[in-house]
Amino acid sequence: MNAVRLPATRSSETRIVPMSRRHIPRAVELETQAYPRGWSRSVFRSELDQVGRGGRRYLAAVDGRRLVGYAGLWVVAGTGGSEAHITNVVVDPDRRRCGVATRLLIALAREARASGVTGWTLEVRASATGAQDLYRKFGFAPAGVRKAYYEQGEDAVVMWCHSIGDDGYDHLLNQLELEEQGA
Repeated sequence: MNAVRLPATRSSETRIVPMSRRHIPRAVELETQAYPRGWSRSVFRSELDQVGRGGRRYLAAVDGRRLVGYAGLWVVAGTGGSEAHITNVVVDPDRRRCGVATRLLIALAREARASGVTGWTLEVRASATGAQDLYRKFGFAPAGVRKAYYEQGEDAVVMWCHSIGDDGYDHLLNQLELEEQGA
């Protein structure tokens, strides 16, 4: 008998918490599901060791004790303010399109704003149109292409949002949060 996959559901039980070493084994599992060559345990350990210094922030989406997604941010101070780079947003395949990535991005945005970030950027697969649509909701716009950036030569779309430091960005985050809660 074949296993029946139940549809993903939204869960009010999903919490966004700081990512810790105890999340690494499950994060590596999710990486291997998301990427041909994902981050290793040692890369995760190195990144988490830089949280609090080196401008790194990592958040985990958990249901109970189970990691269902995570996201990372690297804040870099520069002249005229700070910029941030979203290092990754990964969600359990069974929980995609359930608001997990939205909740992670809202939390990352709030952390970035608290750090004085005035612009943030990311790379996304050219074929990941759903992810690009999500990022557009956060004010990101395509700004360029990195040719053959990903495995097997896939291009990356570079996206930027220069309005994260604006007063109105809090309103956008509040609106996205309300939409997520009502979905």
